[in-house]
Amino acid sequence: MKVKDILKAKGGAVLSIQPGKTVKEAMDSILKNKIGALLVMEGDMLKGIITERDLFRVYYQAGEKVLKKKVSEVMTTNLVVGLPNDDIEAVKALMTNNRFRHLPILENKKVCGIVSIGDVVKILAVDLEIENRYLKDYITGKYPG
Repeated sequence: MKVKDILKAKGGAVLSIQPGKTVKEAMDSILKNKIGALLVMEGDMLKGIITERDLFRVYYQAGEKVLKKKVSEVMTTNLVVGLPNDDIEAVKALMTNNRFRHLPILENKKVCGIVSIGDVVKILAVDLEIENRYLKDYITGKYPG
């Protein structure tokens, strides 16, 4: 299974924020939309990502004054990105080994989606359920042969 299968299943909507917006605006968007991350975009160019973890960390370090800072001051810029044809197992390993939960997906240097570790786990769990069912049916002799 490929990343493009996840993107197809979840749809193409990607929420983003501009680097000049405030941390408070980023926090409001994340909470309102019940998501874990926003891509930081300038036009159609990916500049960074800001996640719940980023917000928690900077708020813990600086307190309320951080809410007025610009997203560009606190976003993660050293990004790891994926491609639509990446294998889901490889993406799971990449995210797990590097301890991040959101992977921007690029095609021809343009954002085409974002995949969370939750998206990956959900689709792998469905695959395992299907495989498990077929194996049980095979073992119990439900197939003629």
